[in-house]
Amino acid sequence: MKLLVAGGARVDAGKTTFSTGLCVETAAPGYKPRAGNDYWFDTDDYRHAVERGRLFGKDAKRLAAASPGDPAPEELNPVHRLWTPAPGGGGGLLGQDDRSFLVDRVRVAGDADLPTTDAGDAYVVNGTREVPDSAAESLPLDDAATVEALPAFNDLMASLHRPAMAALGNDIESEDRAVVESYADIALPLRGFEPDAVAVVEPRRCRVYDGPRYTKACDVASGSAHEGRLEERVENVLELLEPAATVELPALDGETRADPEAVADAYGPAYDALLASALR
Repeated sequence: MKLLVAGGARVDAGKTTFSTGLCVETAAPGYKPRAGNDYWFDTDDYRHAVERGRLFGKDAKRLAAASPGDPAPEELNPVHRLWTPAPGGGGGLLGQDDRSFLVDRVRVAGDADLPTTDAGDAYVVNGTREVPDSAAESLPLDDAATVEALPAFNDLMASLHRPAMAALGNDIESEDRAVVESYADIALPLRGFEPDAVAVVEPRRCRVYDGPRYTKACDVASGSAHEGRLEERVENVLELLEPAATVELPALDGETRADPEAVADAYGPAYDALLASALR
């Protein structure tokens, strides 16, 4: 049984809180195929990782803590990107408004013509931006790949990032059950991944969708007037679907959000609806 958690809002949708409770409810590992955090806005989370010579975010850390066994965040999140604000300067290589990519950490799958850490990670650095001293001193960036133009970066992502995502997809497929959390408001975080059921969460509600129908709607939306995007937005997919169920989500205080078992209790009706859809 494979369950997808996507966000109906671009930020602060509540995906990770929902996912950690779902991991406990189903005794399933939680995966975050792609993630990122901002050197400026997520300073505490950034420092927590780099002071350990690693690069991961709080979402992957929370999913790892809620998953069975003792996985490292990097095992569940093969691609993590560190951003920095770039006010007034555009996004540089990736064309993001007002922010720029600094460093990628990628869990290497197969052969890679790059130095890797003992854990099997490779790093990619944006040569057009200055990396923070704390990252340069704590992360193994001396031998990292450096990119300064988009075509070279695209080539590197095809040879490094894409196999990492494919390998994670294989890992998820081999699991008896798995929870997969998307990022931002992206509808489907992995190519070729077809969940049994989908929870689209946002403040106050969860909408449940049949997995195969949701996947088909992703394909249709990608060939619609929005075509040309490699990643389809949730809102464009949901225009083509009616939810199987809509469940109100109660507001949770910080102590409850930090406890996956408490989240599982609070969100029980939503999980029941999601599992009922998955088992049809």
